[in-house]
Amino acid sequence: MQEIKIEAVNNFERIDKFLSEILEVSRSKVQAMIKEDFVLVNEVSTKANYKVKTGDLITVEEMEERIIDLKPENLPLEIVYQDDDLLVVNKDYNMVVHPGAGNWDGTLVNALLYHIKDLKAIKGEIRPGIVHRIDKETSGLLVVAKSEKAVENLGEQLRLKTVTRKYTALVEGVIPHNRGRINAPIGRDPRNRQKMACVENGKEAVTNFTVIERFTKQTLIECVLETGRTHQIRVHLKYIGYPLVGDPKYGTRKTDTTHGQFLHARVLGFDHPITSEYMEFEAELPKYFKEYLDNVE
Repeated sequence: MQEIKIEAVNNFERIDKFLSEILEVSRSKVQAMIKEDFVLVNEVSTKANYKVKTGDLITVEEMEERIIDLKPENLPLEIVYQDDDLLVVNKDYNMVVHPGAGNWDGTLVNALLYHIKDLKAIKGEIRPGIVHRIDKETSGLLVVAKSEKAVENLGEQLRLKTVTRKYTALVEGVIPHNRGRINAPIGRDPRNRQKMACVENGKEAVTNFTVIERFTKQTLIECVLETGRTHQIRVHLKYIGYPLVGDPKYGTRKTDTTHGQFLHARVLGFDHPITSEYMEFEAELPKYFKEYLDNVE
């Protein structure tokens, strides 16, 4: 880990620009590090547009370095919608969105590069067109930008929290109330950097949920995101005592993790980045999810 003390000469300089020059890496790489909490200011999460102040202590945790040679791969890809500026895909539960530590191939990005010949949008070095993501073990809808303008516009909609995102989730335990709102900040788990947790100095995170159906020991719910933090639904549901069924990271050991957590990004809605027309898409539950529900008591 590297520690950097801010001197007066750098006062009020954007942190992403400052670190890009200090660390000699691309600005997009720094922004990715900040988003994943590999960069802290005075031991607190920050944003890429934060302006450093004299006396600030910046800590930078090392990210695994690797030269990525992105290769197109002929992997199954369900395209729900596509035009000149974007596409919407229905991701399988067992696919990582973009290359990273431990997953350098077999990702959604590799599949996109094979199936989409006019994918021009580049965000960072290894995330062409990716403006948001869902976990490997989560299935469902994802929008991918095909132009730089679409990247910027969709990214802004996500920042302004105007994108509609509804998830279907199956949790352990019987939730007694019909609706709930979880407002708890999320950051890196201080006891395990590979996990996220609800922590006092984390980033704002809000999840709303509605009960769809109650079973003997489990509950089917719909979750609506106001924010989009890493592992948000998984962390929030564990936080209130109702972890996702099958969650290999945050769930209970007794559940079947064969298909990962039972979490499906069912509805996705946004304004088209060029026409401004509102578009909404829905993807039915995967076969294994529906079969499980048919047999649960």
